[in-house]
Formats: sequence, C-alpha cells, structure tokens
Amino acid sequence: MSEFFSPEGPLSRYLDNYEPREGQKEMSEAVTRLISGEEVESVTDLAKVLVVEAETGIGKTLAYLIPAILSGKRIVVSTATLNLQDQIMNKEIPLIEKVLGKNVPVICIKGRQNYLCLYRWYQYRSSAQLSLTDDSDLQRIEAWLNSTEEGDKAELDWLPERSSLWSKISAHSNQCLGGECPDAAHCFVNRIRKNAGNASLLVVNHHLFFSDLALRQSGFGEVLPRYEGVIFDEAHHIENVATSFFGKSFSQYQLIDLVSDIERQADTDLDPVKAKKICGSARGVKKRTEEFASLFPAQRGRFHLNAFIKSISPSAWQAEIDLLSSGIERLVEELAQYRQYGEGWLTLEKRAEELCKNLIDISIPADATDSDGFVYWYERRERSVSLSSTPVKVADHLQKALYGNVDWCIMTSATLSTAGDFSYLQDRLGLPAGIEYIRLASPFDHKHRTLLYVPEVSFPEPASHDYQLQACVRACELLKLSNGRGLVLCTSFRGMENMAQYLEEHLDYPILVQGRGSRSALLQSFREIENSVLVAVASFWEGVDVQGEALSCVIIDKLPFEVPTDPVIQARSQAVTANGGNAFFDFQVPRAILTLRQGVGRLMRSATDRGVIAILDVRLFTKGYGRHFRNSLPPSPVVRTFQPIAEFYNVDNIV
Repeated sequence: MSEFFSPEGPLSRYLDNYEPREGQKEMSEAVTRLISGEEVESVTDLAKVLVVEAETGIGKTLAYLIPAILSGKRIVVSTATLNLQDQIMNKEIPLIEKVLGKNVPVICIKGRQNYLCLYRWYQYRSSAQLSLTDDSDLQRIEAWLNSTEEGDKAELDWLPERSSLWSKISAHSNQCLGGECPDAAHCFVNRIRKNAGNASLLVVNHHLFFSDLALRQSGFGEVLPRYEGVIFDEAHHIENVATSFFGKSFSQYQLIDLVSDIERQADTDLDPVKAKKICGSARGVKKRTEEFASLFPAQRGRFHLNAFIKSISPSAWQAEIDLLSSGIERLVEELAQYRQYGEGWLTLEKRAEELCKNLIDISIPADATDSDGFVYWYERRERSVSLSSTPVKVADHLQKALYGNVDWCIMTSATLSTAGDFSYLQDRLGLPAGIEYIRLASPFDHKHRTLLYVPEVSFPEPASHDYQLQACVRACELLKLSNGRGLVLCTSFRGMENMAQYLEEHLDYPILVQGRGSRSALLQSFREIENSVLVAVASFWEGVDVQGEALSCVIIDKLPFEVPTDPVIQARSQAVTANGGNAFFDFQVPRAILTLRQGVGRLMRSATDRGVIAILDVRLFTKGYGRHFRNSLPPSPVVRTFQPIAEFYNVDNIV
C-alpha cells in the first residue's frame, strides 16, 4: 500500500495534481492487515473489527476499495446513501480500473424499491383509472424503458424525490410474484441478483445488508451471494438502520397498499364473482382499519402507545385489537383459497399474515412496560397511523446477528467520535473488546481557508419566540455577503419552509428547495446555476459533495438535537440514566455532535475550497455543553461579527 499511495505510485499517474496523503496510506495499511488476517486475533469468538474515522480529504473510499479489490476475496461494501453508492460505481471504480489496467468484478445492488417492476408497470399502464395528469410522466418512463439496462430510479433525475407514481410501479419485496411473474425473465431485480454471483465486490446499502443477514439467520435463503467480510462506510448510520431491522411495525398505509394489490390481482386473475367476493372482504378490512385509526388523536407526531392505551381503557383497546386482527385473519383464510391462481395470491396471503402478527405483537396490554427491551409507540401522520415496537438498545442484537455471523468488518465514516472519543460509538453498537480504533484528521487547511461564524451573545436562542425570524434575517444577510453560493441546512421541515419563503422574498438569487425535485437534480442545479442557494433538511446534512465556488457558505440554523419527546429517544435516555449515566451528555449531546459534524463537513470538499460555516445558535457559547460541540468542529477561526466575513469575501459594503 505504501507504494500504491506514494508520490510516484500508480495513483499519481492518473490523478491530476496528485498529493500523497499520510492518512490515506495509514488507513489502507490497516484495512490490508485486517483483510489478510495479519492483525492480532480477536480476543472473543466475535468478528474482528476495525473502526476508522477518516475526516473529509483523507480519501477513505480508495483507502478501503483498493485493498479490498487487490485481496481477490468477495467483500461487501455497505453504505447508508445512494449518493455514495453512485460515487463508488461512477467515480472510484473507473479510476481503479484505469490504475490496475483491468476490469473490476463489481456490482451495485440497491434496495428493490429503487428498481422498476415490469409487472406492476404494465398493470398500472393499462389501468383505466389513470388521470390525464399522469400522461407526460408515463410517456417519459415508457421511453426510458426502451434504453435502460438496470431500471434504476436514479436514472430518472426529473422524478420528484417523493414521487407517488414511483411507489405504484417499483419492485417492493412484499409484492413480488417470484417465479410466477410473467415478466420474471426480464426482471431488473432478477438480472442484478444473477450478475451478483460473478462479482467479487458487492456494493449495497445498510438496509439490504441487514435484510440479507435476517434471511441467513432464519435459514430461508439469502439476498447476497456468500462473502468473506463487510466494510461499512457511513457507519454512523448503523444504529438507526439496526433499530428498524430489529423492530416491528404495523401501519394503516401497509394495509391500504395490500388491499389495492388484492384488487389489482383479482382484476387480472379472477372471474367477476370471485373478484367481487375477495375485494369485498379486503375493503371491509380496510374500513375496519380506518375506524381503528380514528381512535387515535388527530395531533401529528410520535407518541407512547402505553399512555394512549391507558387513556381509552385497556379493555376497550383489547376489543379493538381483537376486532381488527380477527378481520385480517379471516382475510388470510380467504386469500388461501386462491393459491391455485398463482404465486401472487400466496404472496398476498403472507403479507396479510405478517401484518396481523405484527399488529398483535406490537399491541401490548396496558399494564405492560418497556422492560422487555422494546419501546412501543404510534405515529400519526396526515393520512395514516402506524404502530411500532423498537429496541431500546441494539448492542446485544448486533453482537448476535452481526459480530457473531461475519469473520470481520470494517466501520468507517467522517464522523464516528465526539471530541476524539469513540466511547459513544462503542457503547451504542456493542463493539467487541480489543478492537482497533484509528482517527485521521482532515488534511484540509481550515485555519486559513474557512471561518466559523456564530452570532453575538444577544442573538436569541432557539427557544425564543423571535428566533425563527431572526435566523432567517441573519441567513439572508450572510448570503448577501457570499453572493448566494450557499447551502442552508435546517433541523425541521417547518424551519426549512419558513427559511425558503423568507429568502425567496428578500434575495435576488435563485432559491432551490428540497422536495421541489429529485435530490440529484437539485444538486446538479445548485452546481450549475450561478449564485444559487439550496435550502434543505434531513438527508442533505450529509452526502452533498459540491466542490468549488458554487458552495462557499454553509449555514446551519441550530444545533441538531433530536426531539426530546420522541418515544424512542425518551426510552433510550431513560435507559442511559438507569445504567448510571447522564442521558443528556452521554446520549443526546453525542448524537447532535455527530449530526452537526456531518453538516459542517459539506463546506470543504477539496483542498482548494474555501468559505464560511455559520451556525446560528449562540448556545455554542452560552451553554456549558457548547464546548463539547466546539471541540468537535474543524479548527476554523471563530468570528462573531460580519466585518471579518466581508473581508474574507472581499465585500466592500457590509450589510
């Protein structure tokens, strides 16, 4: 590895202005030792683990991809975002192939919902219920299908991020007809899975990896071909993904979706009499589910299920559960009568059966507590209600399902520690004893190429009634100094909408807003439209890689603490306290720090980038915990007035 990443090594001949990075070489050597088995043996029967925090500029993807490819072993690379998958496949792998002078046997396998289902597409396309407003989109997809090889949604950059059309035609696992599907021979998912058997490098996402792990544990098959180890990039997401993997859910939307598929299948397979009978039963369950959902308060959000059960009386709750579950059970029995008409009916039967089981498992009696290691909660959305059971701590689950079933794994990310300490990660993921931790700081010159702006002490704190308006005003003033070219990251959708509306009214620069187009299309517009501003929330806090002057200012509205009333956050906080810890400092602060570090990391994406990071939250200095956040940020000079920012941008007139 030393030679590969040296000033005269193979990489230097294919990268312009190549500069060797000591951190990249150190990481590649550690990865090589683990894959080859040269490191000290694990002190337990669990997997050997390497944890590497590699900040922006280290070049971590090449540092693990090259050793993985050169090893000749079949290895899984698991990411949290599609953006990183695309980067690996479209940027890193082509470069490595040039350097090595040969093709790399690699395949990217995304979750099924990212691929179009030909069977569902043809059904939807021929539906008499299509509205005229769908025509243009349908024609574009029709044309796309004549050229696409993979049927991947990522190729449709014009399709909105939350497209209702895509949910009707995508390849969900619980709607797959398997070998009975008339389009199985041309199925995009089948084609991807078949090609995976010939690849030595499998690029997947965390959800798909854990789904495969579940199938292996159950003994009912596997999604991925056998592999020798796994590399988790964006490993700071593992706890959240594992949380959903080890939990259960029942939602009104899932049942409505099931009923729609029953109606569609009946229309295709059954005579009018049989179709009317099964569809009538399905609609009856749908109506029963709507009545069940109407029991819950109209207020949107996440709430403890136990408290709600007690509010309506345990006996009334049990009666409602019995009524709904028995209705679903009768539907399961009816669906079983139609198995002779194809595998699609067996799939529908299994879906209904799983929904019923989840409903019963989650609907705990009112006198039960969360002492079984799970927290039970419900969520009210605009048009649906869902029930969930979530593990309070996933460490034990991970030790059994992950560390006990793979030989080795590597966890890497730009943000795994808080102020250089890995204790939070170790505790939350239940990492085995005796593993190696490596922390590699960014080589970028933050001291001379960036500023960190925090408002003056008199600026209102986020809890203040006038904070939202003042944050919008301050962001607007900063963006005038930077001539647009800014990414504004908000901690809530409401904050994003308020910010976007204010900036559209007070700035002459183009304002791009998350949700008004696909993620890839928005980022492409942001790169190309001069002086534009992108306002976003959630997923845009990470995975955004915009180099050059197009991104010269990152504005974060406030410290990204999670909603403290969220049932899962509450339960995990209580568990920390019960174990003798401090829930705020041991749990909430580290989580917020990791998210903040991701957002701040959007600014410097190359050694030549420069700009201002603005965090519009004075708690960085007015609260004692603020120093924990400051100690976790890049070494950018801190400024609290506009004068140095104006000088930084060479602006003559201060706003």
